[in-house]
Amino acid sequence: MSNVRDYLKEKEKRLGSIPGINYKDKIWSHRLAVFYRTALVLILIAAGVVFLMFQWKNKIFTDSVIVNSTPVTVVQGARVEKLGGNILLYSKDGMSCLDSKGGALWNQTFEMQNPMVSVSGHVAAVGDYNGRTIYVVNSGGQLGTVNTNLPIRKICVSESGVVAAVLDDADVTRILLYNGNENTETSIVDIKATMNKSGYPVSICLSPNGKLMAISYLYVDSGDMKTTVAFFNFGEVGRNQSDNYVSGYDYLDTIVPYVQFMNNNTAFGISDDRIVFFEGSEKPANIATAFLEEEVQGVYNNESYVGVVFVNQTGESAYRMDVYSTSGNKVHSLFFDIEYSDIILNRDQIIIYNDLECQICNIGGVDKFTGEFEKPVTLLVPTSSVYRYVAVTGSSIDTIELK
Repeated sequence: MSNVRDYLKEKEKRLGSIPGINYKDKIWSHRLAVFYRTALVLILIAAGVVFLMFQWKNKIFTDSVIVNSTPVTVVQGARVEKLGGNILLYSKDGMSCLDSKGGALWNQTFEMQNPMVSVSGHVAAVGDYNGRTIYVVNSGGQLGTVNTNLPIRKICVSESGVVAAVLDDADVTRILLYNGNENTETSIVDIKATMNKSGYPVSICLSPNGKLMAISYLYVDSGDMKTTVAFFNFGEVGRNQSDNYVSGYDYLDTIVPYVQFMNNNTAFGISDDRIVFFEGSEKPANIATAFLEEEVQGVYNNESYVGVVFVNQTGESAYRMDVYSTSGNKVHSLFFDIEYSDIILNRDQIIIYNDLECQICNIGGVDKFTGEFEKPVTLLVPTSSVYRYVAVTGSSIDTIELK
């Protein structure tokens, strides 16, 4: 073994003694060459992935096929809602939940005269207008039941299971919060509203985590109209505040009939002449206002975008949707002709459909698909795949794949 080591040392000395040859420099040059080759390969792979993603993002689909169909019976008069990736059906006699392939997950019977629903992600609350019971459910079944001692006017639920209920109490309107993850009659927060002080709550919403609540109050004094959008915090910051109130903004001579949280940090409100954006996970602040000159036909949102639909005045198409980001900036205007029954903002997709036809495009304005359904569709549910959708019809649940 010593002979081998001696040989290598002697060889290194000889190489080092030859003019123009440095043994250590050759090793370093070799390592650099390996590094550059490896870096080049990684750059080429990354460029290929980006190219494929770009191609896929802008891929145009020209056809759709039903790849799976399960017969179901939808009771006449039943309404259908998306519940996470599943389907919630409810009527005056009860509610049920089906998976994306039409399999029954659970059902719940009740009697209601005018059922209303609030859905947040995988959680839903179903209550009866003027009734006194609210059922809170998710895809796994019932989470809890809220029983009130006053007639229910509005309900709202968060994805965490917190329930807000607007209750009628003679001259006072009460907004109560409940833990909908249990059977309860006891509220965790009780906020009173009167017309001569705060005004009447026309819209109410909760952040997905249930920590924040926004209320739009309408106040009229001697013929002067004012809307106040108020925010309440049920965490540490709001605990020591009166009624958990942390911030609020007044808007004169306008009604804000709709407020909604996009995520735990962003909310918006819309009136007939403006859309306002709020930001903050503790004390939401009004960060942007965009004034509107046309009558609003519909408002749709996801966690990243808000779409406001107008009748298009230019004659180029029937409708125009202006799309805003969470910062309040208008990022796109989409023109379309479909007499829509619903519009879904799913990630960076805009899905416009009625019972017979569908148009899908992305936020960048690329039309991905335009076509007709094989059967009349009541509800369209996006899946985790951008080219596969679940369609609820009057007699089946179909999986539709774009080609």
